[in-house]
Amino acid sequence: MEEQLETFIRSGTYQPGEKLPSVRELCDLFDVGRSAVRDAVTSLKGKGLVEIRQGEGTYLCHFNSAKLLDQFLLLPNMEDIEALFQVREMLEDGMVKLAAQHRTDEDLQAMEEAVNEMKAKGGEDQGLSDYQFHTSIARASGNHILCQLMDFISSSTKKSMVDFHSAIALDSILLREVIQQHERIFAHIKAGEIEQSGKAMMDHLEFVRNFMKKKGIKENAEC
Repeated sequence: MEEQLETFIRSGTYQPGEKLPSVRELCDLFDVGRSAVRDAVTSLKGKGLVEIRQGEGTYLCHFNSAKLLDQFLLLPNMEDIEALFQVREMLEDGMVKLAAQHRTDEDLQAMEEAVNEMKAKGGEDQGLSDYQFHTSIARASGNHILCQLMDFISSSTKKSMVDFHSAIALDSILLREVIQQHERIFAHIKAGEIEQSGKAMMDHLEFVRNFMKKKGIKENAEC
């Protein structure tokens, strides 16, 4: 939903400073529930694309080149990747535990759909489904500050996930293990198992981090 709304905003239909359609109108436009629209608007606010004015509505922000550049942020070296995973571990450990406590049926459905898409897709598309899974957990936490912090590193996170899935696309054993990791995280969240959810998430992040390190060392040796 967030990507659909962002594409809609960037289409040029509305100019900076203009008021966007109401939540109900956006629900009808995208055929989604009110919570999905509110979550998407909150995420786009964190990116600096929209401004929410209490009692008035949502307005399109004026162009900000710094925010635009953030959408193309790359991870050029292992030091940056390591720093990203350190931040993700700090955020997602607490995030997944909160999700295990506060998740709704709608949240669980979004997570399950993301996992199923990961099974059905491959390469870059699989990486995007992986990203959707983690953002669904952020929303399920019920903590809007955590969601905004995840949005702050969204470009880097999405890039690293796409790169990771592109790298393992032809390795069926690794692919199966990664999908099973996501299924374990989802199962613990669904069961409301707080500590187990955190451990499953940390195990997953450590697995991906170690793979990216080995991949980086190998590529440097081949250069």
